[in-house]
This record gives sequence, C-alpha cells and structure tokens, in this order.
Amino acid sequence: MTVYQWFIFFLFIQIVHYLGTWKLYETAGRKRWQAAIPVYNAIVLMKIIGRPTWWTLLLFIPIINLIMFPVIWVETLRSFGKKSNLDTFLGIATFGLYIYYVNYSKGLNYESNRNLNATNKAADTVSSLLFAVIVATLVHTYFVQPYTIPTSSLEKSLLIGDFLFVSKVNYGARVPMTTVALPMVHDSIPLTKRKSYFNLPQLPYLRLPAIEAIKRTDIVVFNWPVDTVYMFFDTSKRHAYKPIDKKSNYVKRCVGVPGDSLSIKNGIVYIDGKILELPERAKPQFSYAVALDGKTPIDFEYLLKDMDITDGAGFKDNEVRDTLFFRALTAAGAERLKNVPGILSVTREIEKGDDNRIFPHINKWNADNFGPVYIPQAGKTVALTIETLPFYKRIITEYEMNDDGEKNDLKVTGSEIRLNGKVVKDYTFKQNYYWMMGDNRHNSEDSRYWGYVPENHIVGKPVFIWMSWDTNGKWLTKIRWNRVFTTVSGEGQPVSYFKYFLIALAAFFIGEFFWKKRKENKV
Repeated sequence: MTVYQWFIFFLFIQIVHYLGTWKLYETAGRKRWQAAIPVYNAIVLMKIIGRPTWWTLLLFIPIINLIMFPVIWVETLRSFGKKSNLDTFLGIATFGLYIYYVNYSKGLNYESNRNLNATNKAADTVSSLLFAVIVATLVHTYFVQPYTIPTSSLEKSLLIGDFLFVSKVNYGARVPMTTVALPMVHDSIPLTKRKSYFNLPQLPYLRLPAIEAIKRTDIVVFNWPVDTVYMFFDTSKRHAYKPIDKKSNYVKRCVGVPGDSLSIKNGIVYIDGKILELPERAKPQFSYAVALDGKTPIDFEYLLKDMDITDGAGFKDNEVRDTLFFRALTAAGAERLKNVPGILSVTREIEKGDDNRIFPHINKWNADNFGPVYIPQAGKTVALTIETLPFYKRIITEYEMNDDGEKNDLKVTGSEIRLNGKVVKDYTFKQNYYWMMGDNRHNSEDSRYWGYVPENHIVGKPVFIWMSWDTNGKWLTKIRWNRVFTTVSGEGQPVSYFKYFLIALAAFFIGEFFWKKRKENKV
C-alpha cells in the first residue's frame, strides 16, 4: 500500500471509530467531537476506560496493536457495564463491532470508578500472559531476535547449531511491513505448513535510526531477496509471493558496501582493486584436491575430527581412490595436510569456464572468477544500456518503486529501454545495496548467485552466541561449551563468558539468601 492509500485507510478507521463510539464518549462526560480527532480520540478513550495514556502508543506499533485492539475492545465494554463472558466473546468475535450495538443501545451506564484489578485467577493469568506477549514482541521486533544457524556457509565463524541473539538496534530496527501477522514467528506457524501472516495490508519501508552502518566483513542477517519458498525447508512449494519481512532469513558476511567495485580472482575478493582484508575470526574455506600415494595408511576419521572439519571429504570416483576431495578446508588446514605422511600434494580447486548460475546469469563468470561489479549506492546514477541492464534489472523491477509507490514497468525493444513509458539512458538508485558471501566459498548460496541485497532486506547484526548444539555429540558433549556465551564480532579469537555468567548467577542467589536471612533476623 502507498502512503496515500494508508492515509485513506487511516481516515476510514477514524470514521468507523467515531460512528461506533461518539455516544460512549458523551455518556462518559466527554464531548462528541473528541471521538473524531485522530490520536487524540485514543488518548481520551484511555482516560475513559481508566488505562494509562502511554497505551495509546501501543495502538500504533505494528503487530503490537493486533494484541492491543482486543484488549481495548474488552476494556471499553466493561467500562459501560458489559462484563459477562458473552459480552467479551462478542466484542472479540465481531472485531469490536459489538461496541456499535452498545453505543446505540438505550440506558447506557458508564462506570467511572470500576475495579481495574482482575476479578478471578483466570482473568489475572490472561492479563499477565498478554502483558508478557506484548513485552516479548516488542523486544523481538525492535531490539533482539533469536536466530539459529541452519547451514555451514559461515563455517568456523558460525557453526551449524549456533543459537544467536541478533541485534535490531545496531543497523536500525525495521518497522514491520507485514501488519497482520502472528507475533514472534516468521513465515509459518510452528508445527504446521500454514503461513503466519496476511499479505495485505503492507506498510511502506521504514527503519529506525541506527547505531552504526554496515561495514565490510560484518556478519549480517537479512531476508533472502529471491526467496519464493513457502517454508524454508519445504521445497515442494515454490514461486509463492512473500512480503519482504517474511522472506527466509539468511546470514552471510558483507564483503561489499554501497559504492564499492567488487571482483573475485581465483576465489579471493577484491574491493576497488585491493584484496579485502578479513578479520582474524573469519576463516575462508575452499575445496581442495588431496593426492595420495596409495600406499601409506591414513586415519582420515581421526584427522577430520582433530582438524574440526565438519563438511567432510570424499573420492570423486570410488574406483579411482588416489585423490581425495575436501569440500571445505582453510588455508591453515591445507598446509597441515601437506605434512601428513602418505599425502603427495594439496591443491586448491579453482572453477574454470563460465557458469550461467552466476549473477547476472549471462554465462560470463564463475564462482571463483567474477566481476568487477558496481554495488549500487542510494542517489548514485549509472548508465543504462543493453549491456548493463542485466546487473540492475531486478533492482529496478523488484526492489525499487516509482514515484507513485508502485512497481516500475520496464520494457526493452531492440536497443531501446523504457521505464514507466519513458525512454531512459540512466537510472538513479533509491536505496543502498550490499554484497553478501559465505566464508565457505564453495558451499554457500550467496550474492554470487542471486546478486545484491537491498537495504530494506536487512534484519540485524548477530552479536552473541548464547548456546551451541552439536547434533553429532553425545550427552553433555552435544553442547559446545567453548562457544556458549561468546561474542560474534570483535578482535582475536572468540572467548566464552559462560563461567563469568555462572559466577554472577551464583553471587546473586547467595546474596539474595543472606539478604533474606538478615531480614528475618531483624523481624
């Protein structure tokens, strides 16, 4: 929906509110017109039902307001003597329209000093749960979101089974675009194959102020731009339209920021002609061919475990077992293998030829030799020709809108490019874009395959690993204790703060125990 459409929708809601509540306002000793003034009518209503004014703010926060509306409907009904279970049911089941019946009924009775405390244990429990859900949803949506690593694309930095806290604050929390959705779930309802949201109405993109900008080598969580999968692990349904904020969550390393010229030479990333310097914690991995002498026995099971290689290795041809192929190996790991008796050589695999799977799908480059490509920056203009169009076509038609807030109409006739009916020779970008790649270079579906990540797809920054679970471990060894309570970014190797957490927790309980004892002794 465009801003204009939202404005009309907002006015419509105000009219609906006025027609259904003006008499209630008068009965409560207010003026009829107070029910018609946007925002102010909500502030007055909070006073009528005896609730704090700051509740008004919650009515305008997407997703939170879906929880608050039923609460306000019920509170309004109870303020005018409608307290039965049937009244509560009708208020919620009719989406508040039952208030119309009450508004126009005779003998309205306003209870200005009604008891706001829960009348029974069940009501108190429901109130507590609603408050907990509201607080949790606020934190989840605007501050910190839990996230699980499902793939090995950032192996060594982030492992499969890492449970993260992703900060929404660092890059600025994105206001939910999908306004009607279940709180604290993503694209599907847990344990079902049903989506958790309605496609419409959609809010325009809006992001709160950020603490920092996305920097090169930052690990970033974002919505997969080309996602058409109904559920992340359900490949039976494809090409399903998904709103931006309901596309599958991906986590990769940002290797290119707006304005960069990025290229890849023999698997190494270059920015503006210079090698991209990665932080110490980043350990890029490649595929390697390991030539064996065929005579010396090698305990590869022990070797893989000792080197913490999780992506494994195998023979390309089981009948010709003179060359072993490693799917993901660091440079340090490759050097170590060279010193193992029975290994003749360790050679990094570099893709040759052209691969049409590689962006921009013109059969020009491959995953190890790519570019250069320009990473679009908001406000910058590029020449638009038949040759450059494949790089920016998806940006123009899918990620950016025209001045009316609608998708651009792009047509090509011969060498002529028309945008929204006008012949164009250049294009000015309306938002920033980023280039995301996995450290596991040969086992990562990333920007090399589907291109740029728009700014409005950015979710947040992983900041903390609170748990790490190894499915191949046994009993307590399933927990990677050295990764529990470690930071994702920072200088040097990761350090676990779990023991400090345990010490602080023990100190808290011991302190509380002695404080209670001291209080009892005073009594």
